[in-house]
Amino acid sequence: MSGIVEIAVQDAAGARAAIGAGADRLELCQALSLGGLTPSAATVAAVCEAVGGERVNVLVRPRGGGFVYDAAEIALVAGDIRACVARGAAGVVVGALDAGGYADREALARWRDAAAGATLVFHRAIDASPRPDDVLDALLEEDVDRVLTSGGAARSIDGIDRLTAYAARAGERLEVAAGGGVAPRDIPALLRAGVRAVHLSARAAVGRDAPSGPGGGAEGHDVTDPVIVAAAVAAARRA
Repeated sequence: MSGIVEIAVQDAAGARAAIGAGADRLELCQALSLGGLTPSAATVAAVCEAVGGERVNVLVRPRGGGFVYDAAEIALVAGDIRACVARGAAGVVVGALDAGGYADREALARWRDAAAGATLVFHRAIDASPRPDDVLDALLEEDVDRVLTSGGAARSIDGIDRLTAYAARAGERLEVAAGGGVAPRDIPALLRAGVRAVHLSARAAVGRDAPSGPGGGAEGHDVTDPVIVAAAVAAARRA
């Protein structure tokens, strides 16, 4: 059976483009250029209405700059999780480490309770840990549903040995999704390694001729490219 293709999107237009090109599910976020942050409540509602919430997992990450959070940030994430689920999202994508690089189990337990049965995904915070095997063990013990990882490499294809080991270790208890620099040409090899899903952003830049300048950020913005999505889906179906 072919693997699942998950596309990271930032808005309803991107969600429609990805699903229309054959994607199986979505990760919704904003600020992909920063690794992704929590989208607005209105964006979550719009995307769930556009494509159906059963396809949507929402990244809940309150800021950039690492994955060690204080009590106020953990509480904020819990509140955002409840808001996302209330608006129809099937799952949430979270991640937290303690100062030693272990999974923050207290945060995970609180967020699992806030998710109230929605899918709980641990994101690439595992790749930022100096002890990723310990993090994986914690995810198995804390009943996390899925982990998104590149196997610790900048590009998932270069972390394929670790991804293979993760998939074997997780078995049916935890879905391992390969994400991080995934190109359509990499997908057959990643799926043969045993991961059950691949994750990519399929981005294209537009609007570079629009005014920006001081206070306006970088020129242009990202959109979801359905051609890239279709190529990823075709690659997954061939695997």
